Amino acid sequence: MNEKMVSWEDLHLFLAVARAGGLSPAARTTGRSAATLGRRMLALERAMGRELFIRRERGYELTAEARELERELGEVENRISRISRPDGSSARPLVKISAGTWTTLILLDRLKEIAGDPGDVRLRFVSAEATLDISRREVVIGFRNRRPEDPSLAGRKLALVEFAAYARPDAPDQFIKVVADTPSAQWLDRRIGADAVCEVVSPRNSLDLALSGKGVALLPTFIGSRHAGLVQRGGTISELAHEQWLVTHQDDRHLPEVRRTIERLVRVFGRRL
Repeated sequence: MNEKMVSWEDLHLFLAVARAGGLSPAARTTGRSAATLGRRMLALERAMGRELFIRRERGYELTAEARELERELGEVENRISRISRPDGSSARPLVKISAGTWTTLILLDRLKEIAGDPGDVRLRFVSAEATLDISRREVVIGFRNRRPEDPSLAGRKLALVEFAAYARPDAPDQFIKVVADTPSAQWLDRRIGADAVCEVVSPRNSLDLALSGKGVALLPTFIGSRHAGLVQRGGTISELAHEQWLVTHQDDRHLPEVRRTIERLVRVFGRRL
């Protein structure tokens, strides 16, 4: 490789194209046009004297040499990130994650797996039923119940989420009603109306009451099945089943700390819990 002719900016753009799998998706993350990226990648290949891409109609496929280059540049990127921290110390970068009540319970339970051991990221959990704005960086990573439609956002599909009724064997056959703007709470409101043991605003309180034998709680199966004292009453409710997606901004998902956190979250949530 002729180092005098290789642009470090072109190497950075190469990483974007390699990770996105093509010029058009990389254009959204870099702010450069697809035509500009195409010219820059061709110039990089000429400067390095090697073919980096197999150009296909549906995208750019990496050659074996390009995959090795991507790996090596990723290591350099990680080192630069560590070196360029403001105080030059080992301070852990902050990653903010938003999730609903039930997903947050799992996040807290699996904290060591997500934060690393020893921890290399500083996690801030924002437990909220409302959807926070990732585009405006209210959070960096969010759990969502559908694929993101905003082209500035990237998503990873996780496990299917299902709901069922849970209670202690000796609990009365009456639901604990959650008053909240969620599909499960709205479903329960249509089903039972005011005929409930009691009403709670926090979904977590319905679990606490079910564990104490006060009534029946409508819970995700990944929560209800984790508590030995609770028994599932009836089958899962098909109309409440939904996909779970891990969403982040296109510009943030390749940051080393975000990429590490995403991979760990996928390992935790990418299978049935």
